[in-house]
Amino acid sequence: MAAVQGEKVPDTFSAIPKFDGGGMSIRFWLTLPVFLMGAAAFAQYPERPIRLIVAYPPGGGTDVTARTIVGKLSEGIGKQLVIDNRSGAGSMIGTELVAKAAPDGYTLLMSDTTFGIVPGLYPKVPYDTLRDFQPVSQVTSVPVGLVVNPGVPARSVKELVALARAKPGGLNFGSGGVGTPVHMAGELLKIAAKIDIVHIPYKGAGPAFTDLLGGHFQMMFPTLQSAVPHIKSGRLRLLALTTEKRSSAFPDTPTMDEAGVPGVIAVAWFGMHAPRATPKAVVARLHAEVVKVLQDPVIRQRFESEGADIVGSTPEQFSSFVANEITKWTKVVKEAGIKAE
Repeated sequence: MAAVQGEKVPDTFSAIPKFDGGGMSIRFWLTLPVFLMGAAAFAQYPERPIRLIVAYPPGGGTDVTARTIVGKLSEGIGKQLVIDNRSGAGSMIGTELVAKAAPDGYTLLMSDTTFGIVPGLYPKVPYDTLRDFQPVSQVTSVPVGLVVNPGVPARSVKELVALARAKPGGLNFGSGGVGTPVHMAGELLKIAAKIDIVHIPYKGAGPAFTDLLGGHFQMMFPTLQSAVPHIKSGRLRLLALTTEKRSSAFPDTPTMDEAGVPGVIAVAWFGMHAPRATPKAVVARLHAEVVKVLQDPVIRQRFESEGADIVGSTPEQFSSFVANEITKWTKVVKEAGIKAE
């Protein structure tokens, strides 16, 4: 029967008399099948391939991390995870794509340090970093290193700083884009050492590496994970690490503090996020599989050989971590006067 305008339409279930069914109303028993159907649907997850968005071109730390875990993760979850590189706008293009994707667990984001930097750097961000995403787990924490092209006549941080002071504006450092940890580390060095070096942003660490190796600029602060092959081959020279302690992968490399430039601390991290409304059952499944992959001896050995520390945090721990990252980097952006380009 149609309701008269202004008349309150009664709850369909409210007209059904309640009965004592072990302390539960008939309304519960009528709605129970709906919940069970939903739970059954989630239990079948995943039923098709999953897209893992990397908001950068191939070759950078985020892409390397994703490719390290994607094979084992596909095996564990029972469906293929396909990496989809969607770069641009300081990682916001790929990140926004995930924020607005259907919250069904079939579109995920390989998040990184920039995820916590963007909110304090750009006046307008097309998503809310804390509200529009559901954390799955932090995967690793990775040291950042200061590397130079072998053609640069500097074999220590002290020599590099002296070279920069002798030629103000004469040395360039590249990065995978404004606001990336690779960029922020360079800005911290400028402030701490009081030198004038020029930032050259690229659309991802991969293209930046290509030009650094080609001698088109002199220095960079990449994650060790992405730089290890070039360091070991001698195509890049590692001068120092922007960490509080030395890395087991490069025990002879000093920290920036030990090299005489204190205060340059920048550690990269990588993790996984899903759209905010992704069902808890799906997030729990993804988290369990990520942790399982990180316990695999082969995966652990590979990460550790590249200087990466394995994390595998809970969604709740990762949520708190990201919130703290946003606070920290927003302060750095303001103090350094960094402007989005």
